[in-house]
Amino acid sequence: MQYKLIKSDSLLNKITSKDNLFAGDYTIDPYQNCEFGCLYCDSSYDKNIYVKTNVDAVLDKELSNVLKGRVIVGSVHDPYQKAEEKYEITRSLLKIIKKHGFPCHILTKSEIILRDLDILSELKDCIVTISIISLNDKVVNIFEKNVSSPKIRLETLKKLSDKGIKTGIAIIPVLPYIIEKKELENIIKSAHQNQARFLLYKNLELRGDQKNIFIETLKKFFPEIVKRYEELYHDSYTPKNKYTQSLKKSLLLLCKKYKINNKI
Repeated sequence: MQYKLIKSDSLLNKITSKDNLFAGDYTIDPYQNCEFGCLYCDSSYDKNIYVKTNVDAVLDKELSNVLKGRVIVGSVHDPYQKAEEKYEITRSLLKIIKKHGFPCHILTKSEIILRDLDILSELKDCIVTISIISLNDKVVNIFEKNVSSPKIRLETLKKLSDKGIKTGIAIIPVLPYIIEKKELENIIKSAHQNQARFLLYKNLELRGDQKNIFIETLKKFFPEIVKRYEELYHDSYTPKNKYTQSLKKSLLLLCKKYKINNKI
């Protein structure tokens, strides 16, 4: 990975339609591209990480001129990827968000977020969602090899919650035929045990080159389900409706069982 320092004319993006998943009004990404390299994510293919260095002044000006609303931090690229340890761009942005009294929702896979507990605990209406696609280390090492273990992520969830921060988990994306009903239940049960208050999920989408890379990965590690994937995504980048409806029903029942909200 190579870090490239850039200046940005704007940072804040207005969400133009109702955000039912993340409950946000604006989005902001401290970094462009992501060094975690998760195989289901098309933001991981570029080996250059662009670091936005002039964020303080730009965001300060932008938040002074918009209506109050929730800011989604890390809507596309993880705001606590490894670059954050060096550059602290996300920390700088959170200070500006705090200054203007905006609520925020941070999406991450990283325990680096714990470094900023001092700011998070003082933010107005702060929500943090930790992404966990599996508790199986084999699956994680295949698809998210540069990310902390599920155990560390669950511990991070608990530590945030212990500080009074509203926390939840995201199974994003759900990997068909790899993460089955028993695994989904284990994830939600573990989230409940670590004080998660909500669950978010999204189906796996496979577009263009991303689909080719993902299928090649399946051929190497899960050859027995390649044909099922080809049928499931035969004429679309999303799974067939029968699968998505069945998944939705299963997750709703599990959320009810473990008393976790199925939305924010």
